[in-house]
Amino acid sequence: MKTEKYVIGVDYGTLSGRAVVARVSDGKELGSAVLEYPHAVMDTTLASSGAALGPDWALQDANDYVAVLKSAVPAAVKDAGIDPADVIGIATDFTACTMVPSTKDGVALSNLDEFKNNPHAYVKLWKHHAAQPHADRINELARERGESWLSRYGGQISSEWELAKGLQLLEEAPEVYNAMYKFVEAADWIIWQLCGTYVRNACTAGYKGNLQDGKYPSKEFFAALNPDFANFAEEKISHQIGQLGDAAGTLTAEAAAWTGLPEGIAVAVGNVDAHVTAPAAKATEPGQMVAIMGTSTCHVMNGATLSEVPGMCGVVDGGIISGYYGYEAGQSGVGDIFAWYVKNQVPGSYHEAAKAKGLSIHEYLTELSATQQVGEHGLLALDWHSGNRSVLVDHELSGLMIGATLTTKPEDGYRALLEATAFGTRKIVETFRESGVPVTEFIVAGGLLKNAFLMQLYCDILQLPLSVINSAQGPALGSCIHAAVAAGAYASVGEAAEAMGSLSKGVYQPNAERGKIYDRLYAEYEILHDYFGRGENNVMKRLKALRREAVANG
Repeated sequence: MKTEKYVIGVDYGTLSGRAVVARVSDGKELGSAVLEYPHAVMDTTLASSGAALGPDWALQDANDYVAVLKSAVPAAVKDAGIDPADVIGIATDFTACTMVPSTKDGVALSNLDEFKNNPHAYVKLWKHHAAQPHADRINELARERGESWLSRYGGQISSEWELAKGLQLLEEAPEVYNAMYKFVEAADWIIWQLCGTYVRNACTAGYKGNLQDGKYPSKEFFAALNPDFANFAEEKISHQIGQLGDAAGTLTAEAAAWTGLPEGIAVAVGNVDAHVTAPAAKATEPGQMVAIMGTSTCHVMNGATLSEVPGMCGVVDGGIISGYYGYEAGQSGVGDIFAWYVKNQVPGSYHEAAKAKGLSIHEYLTELSATQQVGEHGLLALDWHSGNRSVLVDHELSGLMIGATLTTKPEDGYRALLEATAFGTRKIVETFRESGVPVTEFIVAGGLLKNAFLMQLYCDILQLPLSVINSAQGPALGSCIHAAVAAGAYASVGEAAEAMGSLSKGVYQPNAERGKIYDRLYAEYEILHDYFGRGENNVMKRLKALRREAVANG
């Protein structure tokens, strides 16, 4: 009788790490476990010293990532009830762009005594937006010089990415910049901890590190930003590239002791949470856009041809699976916006009423707002509370809601924000279509999938059939698929996706009548979108500048 084999997928999110055990033969998820990061997100103070952080900072402690390996992985194996000896591979995925300043031995600089109280030595999380002025300079110089790589990123790069964060690190903490061996994507850093070898994954190198056609931006370009930045690519980010689904190495004895897994099993090349989810959702063909909806939303899809889409986060040959161009776009705030609203804008009486009904505050507000007709609340919002990732690529933008009156209720504002995020997604979809990259199916994964009202709302606003991934842990299942390929169980990611992925197609169908009214609201959204995002009205940026000035003088 053939012995079943298993793989481990570990999904590193914004607030926690999740481990899943899957069967290689069919992808069935047998066990899982979660560890909330002990240090969470440091966005106001540095945990080691209590020192205040500036506006738009978001840091993490790399030790929390190793803690996930020590806690969640063995717990997931125990939950699955399998023999660890039958595990043949492990793979991980990460929120990106999340950067770790590291020594030559893979030690995070924040673990060194001389840097433990220096915020720049810590992990800069994907939503660290304090490098926006540096991103602005990079974009301006790239346009002035006519840099050919810029069009591969929709005409602008983000403050979330490697170049902007690296330039900020050099100019604000040169002692940290000079001490680090490499500025490492967390997606690669955790693989380094598992197999003892640093391999840079092709996904983040292309999407977040500006590697196009085998080249980074030139030394001359970097020097024009700052002479001390001239060697940034070759010294701080350039390294051996590993293709998605390949093995980066094998599990070390130390990592085997952490996880309880057999030493020597395959460790797959690192990957990004969004991109690794596409195979889990069987979204391996052109036209299938996958939205991983959680605190933020990342949109990924394959295309048969290379096109330049304004404001996209990037297009990379083989960026999702081999043989296609992988496209990426995204929204910096989605679930984060809903969480901010219920925490700060909803009165205590609503929280009490929700508790009395045995509902979460989100469920309660959804229940109230679902009874409304489209447009009944009279509100319209812009979903930029954490900036705009696509298609404006500007994290100096901020949230807006108009139409409020003395009769506006909390559920009105909540629904307006749900709709705003869907309008933001529609803007992305329409921009892709207008650029020659058709979107024929919208597939949802992530934590927000459980809100059926929100899913139907998206379906009506997009006027597209909406399919859903069957796994509650899409990224982790995607990592399991890559682990199976790295271990040699399948010849390709596409083949493994067919066997191990899981998708329910067309679960939500668009309502044409509601869609017509949403078309009218979306037309108004576009007016606001362009007025505040593209026009000469820079009030949002002036307000942010005033805030920084006030904080600095405080």
